[in-house]
Amino acid sequence: MTTQWDEQASPQPGVTLTCASSIAPEGISWIWPGWLAAGKLHVLAGMAGTGKTTIALAVAATLTASGRWPDGEICRQPADVIMWSGEDDPADTLVPRLMAMGADVARVHLITGTRGDDGKLRGFDPANDMALLESALAKFKPRLLILDPISSAVSGDSHQNTEVRRSLQPIVDLAGNLGCAVLGISHFTKGTAGRDPLERVTGSLAFGAFARLVWATIKPGKDADDQKRRLIRTKSNIGHDGGGFEYDLAQTAVPGHSDLYASCILWGEPLEGSARELAGQIEDDKKPGEESGPSPREEATGFLLDILADGPKLEKEIRECAGQECIAKRTLDRAKKEMGVVSVRIGKAWGWHLKNWISGTRADDDQEGQGCQERHISIYRKTGNVGTLESAEATETPEMLAFEQEGQQCQPCHIPDDDTPMDGEV
Repeated sequence: MTTQWDEQASPQPGVTLTCASSIAPEGISWIWPGWLAAGKLHVLAGMAGTGKTTIALAVAATLTASGRWPDGEICRQPADVIMWSGEDDPADTLVPRLMAMGADVARVHLITGTRGDDGKLRGFDPANDMALLESALAKFKPRLLILDPISSAVSGDSHQNTEVRRSLQPIVDLAGNLGCAVLGISHFTKGTAGRDPLERVTGSLAFGAFARLVWATIKPGKDADDQKRRLIRTKSNIGHDGGGFEYDLAQTAVPGHSDLYASCILWGEPLEGSARELAGQIEDDKKPGEESGPSPREEATGFLLDILADGPKLEKEIRECAGQECIAKRTLDRAKKEMGVVSVRIGKAWGWHLKNWISGTRADDDQEGQGCQERHISIYRKTGNVGTLESAEATETPEMLAFEQEGQQCQPCHIPDDDTPMDGEV
């Protein structure tokens, strides 16, 4: 016997029951088939220095401009994207990266604050402002919402399963009500290399369990210089898991701004295999019983390399982001000293920049310049020579000479003197 419920005839408070026979079955609405689904929560997690935010921006660029996904499929329906970032500045980081990757920035809307009942503007709080955000997004009908980091949506302890689930539920509801995908960015817990990537997402396991799809970014170990970073589909409750893509991080000119450069993603070959297999293939091999993963100093070095890739950043912002990456202040300062990171004045505040490195590659143009730049980045990662590139001659390391002996030309980049101001210096 089938019971019929008439909610209009019985509007009393209480639990609502819906008979399954009254629900029409539907297929998953894929935005990027197999990877990004409308109305679902996704988590993108990885180690420091893997370009998680840049990957999210690359997805946004593809969606807004009907570009190609990493697997070659064309995004046939352009759509709006909403993004909130608690770590990166829109003007000097987010928008330049979007433009560098071909996004239709007219379709990207950045959450920059919340106006209260008193009319005053305050910072957006993902833990408390989801209802207000849903009302604001009703007129946009976005297909993607990016939250960076998603841990900011948790009002309590992000390591408590119950609190995480309770905090993420409004985000899941928003995704379902608006029919948009939500991509939340997170980090890996330190010292977890070798474990299943799903278990490495920082905080409560509820982050990985609550999301319908989990992506992971993996970078090669220190002895795997010929390997590229990898984006891996570590979990999917609505399709196939495993597999992924190789990718590189690079610097490229921002269209319409000849003196402005930004990070971009260069997608590589598709990958087959389980998430654990694909991660283990490029991470450091350790002896039995030996702790896996990069050392705290190596993590701090990779963090500084990533966050300063686009130029000077305010010291306050760097330290706040380092805290969110669980990098200790003392470790960060030690990495800063060893890398030769320079303190500069930015307006009335202090900032940091990589000494004579990214700025030294900006004189190069097009593919030849990009190849030169990538070579310098590779040399940096192998030798750590940042503070020693005092002149053009100093770039002629043994690795560079070997590169030229192979028949490839890499003209020394213009390296400014210490007195030459960087972008944003005063």
